[in-house]
Formats: sequence, C-alpha cells, structure tokens
Amino acid sequence: MQNLTKISFIILTAYTDVGNVKYLYFTILLALYVCIIFANVLVIRVVCMDRSLHEPMYLFLCSLCVNELYGSTGLFPCLLLNLISDTHEISLTYCYIQIYCLYTYGVAEFSNLAIMSYDRYMSICHPLQYHTIVTPKKVCLLILLAWLLSFCIFTVTFSLNLRLQLCGNVVEKVWCDNYLLVRLSCSDTTLNNIYGLCIIVLVVGPPMVLMLYSYIRIIKITFRASNDTKKKSLSTCVPHIVSLLNYSIGSCFTMIQSRLTKTSIPVTLSIIISVYFLMIPPLVNPIMYGLKMTKIRDACRKVVSPRN
Repeated sequence: MQNLTKISFIILTAYTDVGNVKYLYFTILLALYVCIIFANVLVIRVVCMDRSLHEPMYLFLCSLCVNELYGSTGLFPCLLLNLISDTHEISLTYCYIQIYCLYTYGVAEFSNLAIMSYDRYMSICHPLQYHTIVTPKKVCLLILLAWLLSFCIFTVTFSLNLRLQLCGNVVEKVWCDNYLLVRLSCSDTTLNNIYGLCIIVLVVGPPMVLMLYSYIRIIKITFRASNDTKKKSLSTCVPHIVSLLNYSIGSCFTMIQSRLTKTSIPVTLSIIISVYFLMIPPLVNPIMYGLKMTKIRDACRKVVSPRN
C-alpha cells in the first residue's frame, strides 16, 4: 500500500495552455452546461407535471433526461474548474468518483436507449396490445433495471480500482478515464481487465440485440404499411435513432481515443472526441425530442410562455 498512499492526486495533461483565451472557453462551456440543465430540467418538469404525458414513451424520455443531467454534472464542474486553473489537478478520490459517475451515466444512457427502442417496437408492431403489455408497472421496472444495472456493474469496478497500487498520476485526458487509470497501476490488473471485457459484452451485447431486433421488425412492418403509417412511424423513430447513433458513435470514438497514443491524433481533436458523448447528447436529445414530439413541444411552450 506504500505506492498507493503516495498518489493523492491525478494530473490531467490534456488541458493545453491557451492563455487568456481560457476565459472564453470557460464562458462557452458554462453556457453549454446551463443550456443542458435548462433543456433537460424543462423536459423533466413538463413530463412530471402534465398528466397527459404520463405514457411509457415520455416516462422513458424523462429517465433519459435525468441520466443526462447526472452525467453532465459528473463532467462540467471539474472541467470548468480545471480550465481556469494552472495546475489541472484533481484528488484521487474525486478521480474515482468521476469515473463512477461518467461510466454509470454511459451504461444507463445505452440501457435507456435500448428500452426506448423496445417501446417503439411494441407501439408500432403491436399497437392493439401495447397498453396491455407495456403497463405502468413494467415501465417502472424497466427504468429501475436500467439504473440498477449501471450502478451494480460499476460498484464492482470501483471496488476493483480501490485495490490497485498506482505508480503514476498522469492521465492524458480532461477527465478521469478508467482504462488510463488502470494503466497507471504497478500491481496485477488481470482481474480488472477480465471484468472490463465482461462488462463490454454485458453492457453492449443484450441492448444491441434488443435494438437490432426492434428496428428490423419495425422496418418490416412499415414497408407493408400505408404512407400515413410510414410517416407516423418515421416521426416517432427518428429522434430515437439520431440519439442512438449520436451517443454510440461518440462512445466508440472515446474508447478508441483512450487507447491511442498522444501523438496519434491532434490534441484539440483528441479533447473534442473525449468529451463529445458527454456534451452533445445531453444537449441535443431534449431539444430534438422537444421539436419532434408535438405533446412535448406544446407542453414546453406553455411552461416557457404561459400566457400564449
């Protein structure tokens, strides 16, 4: 434990010295964070307050927005603080907490998107049985499962990380990355690596199968349907498909970027890739769903402009 006690902080080296321009970046990122909070809180509020929106599709959307607030809060405060700081250091304890927050956010996001694809499949392919199968109790269980799965998986990861003896404290990123932190260990990381591979299979495999099955069935149904039904199906599926692609591509880029050397890609591009899935989906998703879903759009308009 001697080496472990010597490491009390982590240095995030992906921050570059940009002089006074950092205050401009700080302002932009702070405005982005405020927009993310406003957009997601607005959607959560209208879904919770408007009884006409207490339907499975909107409740799943509400769960997604709660998760995006959670993930953004795990990133932005530390990011903003380090941006205007000259040291770019965080405590080892906060590093572990940030890893736990951001990774549980990632799993919960993917799980929520998988559940939403199942909801769209049931709504389009089994419209007559939809409310019989997708009951309020089942909706609550699915949302609870998405969150519990995420927290249970990374509680084990958190425990495995605590046993590691770190022989370095430099992470080449603007946030604490689990893969890079494990690489700093001078103790045996075999168990961490095996468990990490199992997580990837467990987290990506079943949700991906569910989403592929759902959309294959949706495509088959819509091809045989009338033009009006095709348009209706497309309008309800497009926001979810865009959200899924946006998040999945960003996550893949982040995983690849963590495993590349610092000189493989430009620093600025590396930073953008590493924060993309933590910044863009939380901002785009509530805005996109608000624009595409008439009920959400009308409810938001009533909240923002109650006199109109």
